[in-house]
Amino acid sequence: MRAMEIQGAYGIDNLKLADRPVPKAGPGQVVIRMKAASLNYRDLATVSGTYGPGHKLPLVPLSDGSGEVVEVGEGVRRLKVGDRVAPSFFQGWLSGDPVPETLGSTALGGPIDGCAQEYMCLSAEGVSKAPANLSHEEIACLPCAALTAWRALVVEGRMKAGDTVLVQGTGGVSIFALQFAKAAGARVIVTSSSDEKLERAGKLGADDFINYKTTPDWATEARKLTGGRGVDHVVEVGGADTFPQSIMAARVGGHVGVIGILSGLSKDVNVAAIFSQNLKISGVTVGSRAHFEDMTRAIEQNDIHPVIDKRFGLDEAQDALRLMAGASHFGKIVLEI
Repeated sequence: MRAMEIQGAYGIDNLKLADRPVPKAGPGQVVIRMKAASLNYRDLATVSGTYGPGHKLPLVPLSDGSGEVVEVGEGVRRLKVGDRVAPSFFQGWLSGDPVPETLGSTALGGPIDGCAQEYMCLSAEGVSKAPANLSHEEIACLPCAALTAWRALVVEGRMKAGDTVLVQGTGGVSIFALQFAKAAGARVIVTSSSDEKLERAGKLGADDFINYKTTPDWATEARKLTGGRGVDHVVEVGGADTFPQSIMAARVGGHVGVIGILSGLSKDVNVAAIFSQNLKISGVTVGSRAHFEDMTRAIEQNDIHPVIDKRFGLDEAQDALRLMAGASHFGKIVLEI
């Protein structure tokens, strides 16, 4: 079977197509014929060597994917041949609160081989049935990006109708957050450096728009848009440079879901603003299998479809990652396998 591997050393140029044997299912396992995978910023950072550089090489990257079960091992009851499925990003986090044993060491796309391959053999417990209303390319967008947005707003933020949600940018997590927020009856403010992208976000239902190039103090603008109150939820994907403004954009008692590292890992934090505004700060690293299955029911009920910007073949993974590095995409980038 074909698989994309990071070979020899980190870097996009070292991502090569390799031939691997088709796996067989052991007890409690399933073999999935992969149909699609999608890209996240984590994948770009992993391939580049800036995220988890200690992973053993060669490594198959990409944390998001979808496929069809083609073989089930002894004892498997929750899945059958022919099921359309998505592997869990954290293979070990089935439900409950996150604990160290269920996080980093069980993540797909590093340290465990990821979805950029034609077949995967995984524990049946680390796989979920996919929403019936979506194509394989759309399903492949769910396990990381969609679930991160879902957990930030629904699980940690307890979003409700009438809330105001600020999403940063128009990447995969932010667009899913926009879609989930509108399905819940919330108001959505979108920030971007591109008026064209803001216009596209408006077509998805966004209510208010801030171009952070022309309005660098976007936190003050967000407060103006909410009559001085501040927003109920901030989907914080920017990292160190945007976090201080996220704190100032949130209302008293508001929630900031900290997700991304696009602009860096650390910076001085206004601790006084956090405690004086009684803010709730949640670190969000995707979610559990139980969270995913709750989310898929909501996706089916509301007929939500992921926004896919560009599609590539498996052997075009380098080009797909370079597109992500350029940050010109809107929504998700997908590999058709």
